[in-house]
Amino acid sequence: MKKLDKETATASQLMIHKFRSNRLAWISMWFLVVAYVVAMPFAEFFAPFESGDSWRRYTFAPPQEMHFIEKTDDGYKWAPHLSVYKVKTDPMTLQKSYELDENKKAYFEFFGQTDEYHLMGFIPMTTKFIVPHDKKLPFFWLGSDRMGRDMLSRVIHGARISLSVGLMGVFFSLVIGITVGSIAGLKGGWFDTVTNRTMEVIKAIPTLPLWMALTASLPREWDSITKYFLVTLILGCVTWPDMAREVRSRFMSLRNEEFINAAWLDGNSQASIIRRYMVPNFMGHIIAAVTLAIPAMILGETSLSFLGLGLQAPVVSWGVLLQEAQNIRSVAEAPWLLYPAGLVVLVILAMNSLGDGLRDATDPYHEA
Repeated sequence: MKKLDKETATASQLMIHKFRSNRLAWISMWFLVVAYVVAMPFAEFFAPFESGDSWRRYTFAPPQEMHFIEKTDDGYKWAPHLSVYKVKTDPMTLQKSYELDENKKAYFEFFGQTDEYHLMGFIPMTTKFIVPHDKKLPFFWLGSDRMGRDMLSRVIHGARISLSVGLMGVFFSLVIGITVGSIAGLKGGWFDTVTNRTMEVIKAIPTLPLWMALTASLPREWDSITKYFLVTLILGCVTWPDMAREVRSRFMSLRNEEFINAAWLDGNSQASIIRRYMVPNFMGHIIAAVTLAIPAMILGETSLSFLGLGLQAPVVSWGVLLQEAQNIRSVAEAPWLLYPAGLVVLVILAMNSLGDGLRDATDPYHEA
């Protein structure tokens, strides 16, 4: 890393330098960038199949071994493929078992041509990142579920919902929290008193039971898109007191600073003072608080969907996928059904590390 002259560097350069010096936060940021890029705009491109495509013969199929080099009589050649399993059914228990078929291989190619699909629902495309040559053969990088659906495709499609719920929920929380907190911090008086009592009441109620009660009150006949929007709204409305308290405390500490008084004496309007002097002084703190709030939103959606009170099929999210994990027998026979839980843990840890790194980088009293 290029050495930075701290005496001549700007505030932005100092923050970037301190953030990059935190290796864990830097790696976490790029991990999340990749996760959001894969999940949000390009889920259809990276997922080999649609989330509902199924192969009924290959239920609970284990993950297939991946190979990129194939040995032939002429030597080794580039030939990406997966090992194919033979299916055997016990005539007494009707339980399926899978054995490696040495005579069959499921070949695939990167950036191949396939049937037309729509990226993000409206951009027609015929190129995908992974394209199997024979769609009749099993092609399960991460195994299949009880209906023979590809877990890799469902995990990628589910990431779009689970990760976007965190962003949407934090957006609602941010708007309500900054609006209420800024007014309470600047004006004070009866509005500040009522706001504080309201926040104390909301914070006194256990979060998960409150989420469960609100989502359980949603009518069952509503469509999936409406429930998705309302779940994100509920998550944002329940968690706004944390953001409001942060903003209120920062406004109360800044409004008596000398540079704010000087701005008043210089004839600046209240809106101008907030925009030019107050908000820039704690914007980094808000960004750090947002990155720490998104994990709570993701966990909230996952928990509600896992309990059957959040999103429901045919919507695919990590919480909906983990509903399969409620069956102990299914998990014992197919532990790959728990892959979404591992991804949730990784994303939460990355978000927390990123939030800690941003908080330290925006703290003028923290030395890199």
